[in-house]
Amino acid sequence: MNGNDILARLGDVIDSRKPEAGGDPGQSYVAKLFAKGLDSILKKVGEEATEVVLAAKDGDPAKLTYEVADLWFHSMVALSALGLKPADVLHELARREGLSGLEEFAQRNAAAAKPDSTLKS
Repeated sequence: MNGNDILARLGDVIDSRKPEAGGDPGQSYVAKLFAKGLDSILKKVGEEATEVVLAAKDGDPAKLTYEVADLWFHSMVALSALGLKPADVLHELARREGLSGLEEFAQRNAAAAKPDSTLKS
C-alpha cells in the first residue's frame, strides 16, 4: 500500500466531513471538529503534539506510533480547514529532499528577506 494513497484517501474523507460537504457533527468526529472551528482544531493539534513528546519520552514504540498517527490525523484536519491537501505537504517535503536542514533554512530565510516586488511604492 502506497503511503501517498493512504494520505490522499484520508484527506478526501476529512474533506467530505466539512459542513459544506454535508458533514454531520452528530455523526462524525471530524464534522464535530469542523463545527467547533479552527481554534478548536488547532488546540487539538497542540494536544496531540504534546502527547507525541510524552510518548517519545516514555520510549514505547507502539505508543509513539499511535500518538504520531493522531497528530498526523489532526494536522490533516487543520490542513483541510485551511483549504490544503496532504499532497501540499508531500510536495513541500519533496522540494526539500536532498537539501540539508541548514540549506533549507538558508533558502527560507533568504526568501523571507526579499522585498515583495509586487508591492508598489
